[in-house]
Formats: sequence, C-alpha cells, structure tokens
Amino acid sequence: MTILRVEKVISGYGAMEVVHGLSLEVGEGQIVSMLGPNGAGKTTLLRTIFGVLKPWQGKIYFKGEDISGLPPERIVRLGMAYIPQEYNIFPSLTVQENLEMGAFIREDDIGPRMEEIYELFPDLTDRRRSRAEELSGGMRQMLAIGRALMLNPELLLLDEPSTGLAPFLVDIIFDRIERLNEQGVTVFLVEQNAYKALQISDRAYVLEGGEKRAEGSAREMLEDEEIGRLYLGR
Repeated sequence: MTILRVEKVISGYGAMEVVHGLSLEVGEGQIVSMLGPNGAGKTTLLRTIFGVLKPWQGKIYFKGEDISGLPPERIVRLGMAYIPQEYNIFPSLTVQENLEMGAFIREDDIGPRMEEIYELFPDLTDRRRSRAEELSGGMRQMLAIGRALMLNPELLLLDEPSTGLAPFLVDIIFDRIERLNEQGVTVFLVEQNAYKALQISDRAYVLEGGEKRAEGSAREMLEDEEIGRLYLGR
C-alpha cells in the first residue's frame, strides 16, 4: 500500500521554481531515501509535502487523501511528522519540555510515550532536565526525532539527520531510524550520506536540478556504477 504519493508537483519560492513536475511514491512500512547534491530541491520537496510550501501545480496524497496545500497543523493530525535539518528543537526548553511540546495536540496521558522515547534514546534520559541548547549535536538530533515521535506518526519526513555529526553518532542515528521502521513507522529520508542511507532503505530516488534522475531499489542503487561514481564516492 502506498502511504505517500506525489504527482507532478511543481514548487518553489517567490518566482523561483525549484521542483519541476516531480512524481514519487513511498510504500507503507518502507524506508525510502531521496538522494542528490546540495541545491537539488530535496528540502523544498519535503517542505511542500508537509505544507510549509504550497505546490504550484500537482497533487500530494497521504493515505489516499489529497493534502495538497493543507497547512502543517492539519497534516500533523493526519499522522505525518517532519524534522527539518535546522531549528528542529526549542533550545531554551529542557529535554522533557521539548518532548512535551511535541505532544501538543494530545489530550491523553503522554507519560508512557515519553518513556518509550527515552528507551529509544537512552542518552537523553539523564539529561531530561537539561536545556536543549546544552546538548551535543548528536543528542539534539535524537531529541528532534524524539519530539516528532511523541505524536506516534505513521510517516516521518527526515531532512539530513546526519549532517555535522561524528561517524559514531551517524551510526547511532541510522540504527534508531531502522528501529523506528521496525516498529511500524514509515520513513522518507533526505540524506547527503548516500551510502548509509541506501544501506537501510528499501527504495531510493535521485533528485538533481529539481528533477528525478533515477529511482529503484536501494540494492540496485548500491550496485549501479554510475550512481556509485556520482553519489557514493567510488
């Protein structure tokens, strides 16, 4: 079953068109990666899917419902979460307050879910009373993911989660993404570390110049010599 479908979407900023008639699908329960160079339009695509930007043309469907142009607050309630590359936590709030903010639309007891987040990211447990601005880059990224998970999303949009992190932290982040997927969360991942992304993905797309240049299974992408030369540093 397809949980996210993008059909011939055109999007951009002001008068500048960035995404040019893009179509793609994300299957329920999958990890799907979007690869490509800086400036390819990957972040613009995520922002358009999540309603931060309105598509100029085309349609976006989530769980079969047309969400094209819906505001983010409505899309969140449908079961989608988005973690941008930057400004994804509240620095002046504590770790626990950030998690509480992530559950802003829930009216039930969030305590059990919060403990599940601490189990997923045990490094945050002893820092729950620390202000987020005091955390390392890796812990901030863990907190950003944890905050998004407080609403039990069915689809998680992740924008460059490994940027600026030490290699051992990158491994931790990707391990947690896999664990989330095993727990039933579908993941659409934009990532510069193409090799690591493909290792955990079911399918992948390559975006360049706002257009889809390639698509296929992650295994096919890893074995493709041209993709390896262009995006995997071979």
